Amino acid sequence: MATIESLLNSIALPDSPTPRLDAELLLAHALGKPRSYLRTWADREVEPAAAEAFAANLARRRNGEPVAYILGRQGFWSLDLDVAPHTLIPRPDTELLVETSLALLPGGPARVLDLGTGTGAIALALASERPAWQVTGVDRVDEAVALAEGNRARLGLANASFRASHWFSALASERYGLIVSNPPYIASDDHHLGEGDVRFEPSSALVSGADGLDDIRLIIDQAPAYLASPGWLLLEHGFDQAESVRELLSRRGFVEVHSRRDLADHERISLGRWPHE
Repeated sequence: MATIESLLNSIALPDSPTPRLDAELLLAHALGKPRSYLRTWADREVEPAAAEAFAANLARRRNGEPVAYILGRQGFWSLDLDVAPHTLIPRPDTELLVETSLALLPGGPARVLDLGTGTGAIALALASERPAWQVTGVDRVDEAVALAEGNRARLGLANASFRASHWFSALASERYGLIVSNPPYIASDDHHLGEGDVRFEPSSALVSGADGLDDIRLIIDQAPAYLASPGWLLLEHGFDQAESVRELLSRRGFVEVHSRRDLADHERISLGRWPHE
């Protein structure tokens, strides 16, 4: 039987940007152990059933399937979230929305809305950090709402809730001190749609018209009717869309409009405050 070390040293994932990490995650999953186990017990032999499961998942990864979908889990913020192919995979860049939201409203009760919640990643990260907040996540996909609710229940976060809504369609006249969203923002002809993990993610959560801004335009236009006064709107967008998003926010009447940069030094989110009426 092969050892843990020999299995990891023999893998080849030429199209992955992180082949060693992928292999370690898949092997740890097959063994039912944390990644730390692989280093501590590198000379342990791997039982045939576990080796077969590892080989099957490696084949899926070689076909391009994201590790998060193979494992059914993805880390985000301090949380471990269930994921599924009908939702986007939470990414580290989106944690900038969480960091900025927490800094804008540092304490006390608040009502917060997460539009297009997917796995519930943003809403649950905010709820975990601010027990006094009431955080609502909405998504147009029923399966996503069910997945987010399952994550909420498993994490025991009673101050978060999820419901079906296409953006604001099911929210009536409710008002929020903070609205956050990681909406679709990729142009319909963008070549990245045929590359990497994105090939396996739902296009409805990625593509937004010819310039990628259709959903952002709608959110910016409709958000003031659901914002407390004052209230903040925060949007994730593409690395080259910040100037356009700032212009849309300013034109709609938002003030203190600005963008913030992610770890790669790209302007990744833009935000504005809806002023006192």
